[in-house]
Amino acid sequence: MARKKKAKQIFRYDCTMTGDTYKTTKKADNPDDLVSVQAYYELNPEEDDRPERIKKELGIDSE
Repeated sequence: MARKKKAKQIFRYDCTMTGDTYKTTKKADNPDDLVSVQAYYELNPEEDDRPERIKKELGIDSE
């Protein structure tokens, strides 16, 4: 007998800063506090540990 594949539930969330919509398979505890990666690094530039080539591709000024 064939087993049915369980359908994953998709959750959609909006970034509070950029307004972008993201989807994930995990439910967020505080969806109002979610921000995108780009918005997080804008808020915390000292924690931006991305490689220089990625920053260059995104057009981010590195000081």
